[in-house]
Amino acid sequence: MDFEKYQRQISIPKIGVEGQQQLLDAKVLVVGAGGLGCPALQYLVAAGVGNIGIVDGDVVSKSNLPRQILFYESDLGKLKVECAKENLTKLNSSANISIFPFYIDNKNAIDIIQLWDVIVDCSDDFATRYLLNDVCVILEKPLVYGAIYGDQGQIAVFNLKQENNFSTNYRDIFSNPPAKGEVPTCEELGVLGVLPGTIGVLQANEVIKIITNLENCLANKLFLLNLSTYDANTFEVMKNSTVKYPSTITEFEQFDYESFCGTSKNEMDW
Repeated sequence: MDFEKYQRQISIPKIGVEGQQQLLDAKVLVVGAGGLGCPALQYLVAAGVGNIGIVDGDVVSKSNLPRQILFYESDLGKLKVECAKENLTKLNSSANISIFPFYIDNKNAIDIIQLWDVIVDCSDDFATRYLLNDVCVILEKPLVYGAIYGDQGQIAVFNLKQENNFSTNYRDIFSNPPAKGEVPTCEELGVLGVLPGTIGVLQANEVIKIITNLENCLANKLFLLNLSTYDANTFEVMKNSTVKYPSTITEFEQFDYESFCGTSKNEMDW
């Protein structure tokens, strides 16, 4: 362990050497290297999370640069995961970074997700959100969710068992996806880069709290932040026993998430 590098974190009584070692040993998978994923990845790697996975099949485009600040003009046209690994390695050369240069789906999700301790949902389409939720429930993996809309963002920690093994998931809040066309795309609505930047950093904060067993993580809670007014609210998430979704690996692999959500990958492109 590089004590000099992490001295400020180690000095925090609730983290200390033990907590820093937990970060170094942890395996965190970030799905989506866009507006949310870039800041989440930067702060997780900088904090010393030792094993990072990145899933994304997209390439860097010019319109990404104002909010996906992990990338540079010299990265245009290149795979995001390859650029992310290269640039993150410059930030922390000791990080073990694994890349998956494709989109996650229900054919590859089981094999990928089962390798990691914590999953971070930085995706930009509803099909991926429901898919990640369901596979994390089946494999019993904590899921740190983040999303943005207009000038507002939301964060939650799902599938992290608390007292009496109680846990909630994405479908307990959003039992069904919005109708096609109901939610404007990023191109239609617009987005100021600091919003996904802020939400992505807060997602990284939740991951760190989970790994180091810090109190007050957002398990079974939904945090809402309006970046224009700075209004913030936290709501308790209750279990929705009426929701039906794939509960076995076989059901999961046969479920058509694209048809269920009526969207396609990167349709929102946050």
